[in-house]
Amino acid sequence: MREILVRIYHSDPESREVCERLVDLDEGLQEWRYRHVKMVQRTIGMKIGTGGSAGVEYLKKTLFTPLFPDLWAIRTAL
Repeated sequence: MREILVRIYHSDPESREVCERLVDLDEGLQEWRYRHVKMVQRTIGMKIGTGGSAGVEYLKKTLFTPLFPDLWAIRTAL
């Protein structure tokens, strides 16, 4: 999959632009997750979260989980 994406980046400007918008979306979601963690921390502190989750600790684990990991991973190959 990553080889295909690298090929797309080098040969198809329109598809590359779509990929870049997906990376922007992914980055925006990660920023939203951070703000959400801070809001939850201010609201409930370190209490157990809804549905019995670990609350803030669970949310912190999700901060750097990308939606499109392959689009991030190919950065070094571009």
